[in-house]
Amino acid sequence: MRRSVARVVGALIVPAICAAAVTYFGYFTIWGERGLMALASARTQLTAEQRQLDTLQTARERIQRRIALVRAGDPDILQEVRRKQLLGAESGEILVPRKR
Repeated sequence: MRRSVARVVGALIVPAICAAAVTYFGYFTIWGERGLMALASARTQLTAEQRQLDTLQTARERIQRRIALVRAGDPDILQEVRRKQLLGAESGEILVPRKR
């Protein structure tokens, strides 16, 4: 009887260890720190940050175009900048135009 119990337990040890290893690695493959669920979350975050990057790049390009126009002395952009500066003036201030 002892031999048959020892035989059964001995025959079940290797499959039990293998099943535990498969369960362990399977769990971390799906729900682990770098598993499939984390991959889906990272892709969602990457998409949101990519949209934000596109918005910032568009704004940067617009600002760079305006800077280039100001440096080139484009009269339209200079007049626009002057208008913006005048709207920000305090009441009671006197603006004196400069001669070129």
